[in-house]
Amino acid sequence: MDYVKLEKLRNSLNVKVRIYKMAKDSIHPEWYPNAKVYCDGQLVMKVGSTQPRLNVDIWSGNHPFYTGSQKILDSEGRVERFMRKYGIKTQE
Repeated sequence: MDYVKLEKLRNSLNVKVRIYKMAKDSIHPEWYPNAKVYCDGQLVMKVGSTQPRLNVDIWSGNHPFYTGSQKILDSEGRVERFMRKYGIKTQE
């Protein structure tokens, strides 16, 4: 419904309702409610966006934090490595 029809409906029902209209219609980008998100050439989900197609490098389906395949690379500890790198002696 456009603004004029809603205003007539409001007046005919004799109800006090405020109807707000956007100030400028032509300044907003086009909205795509079913924009497709692709990761490595495969469709992973559909979302609302101002772009019809989104290409991402990583998403929750292949991120190590969410998949549980995260490998711990720090075997000796960051603090000890920092201390050794800058020659700081620990107090024992």
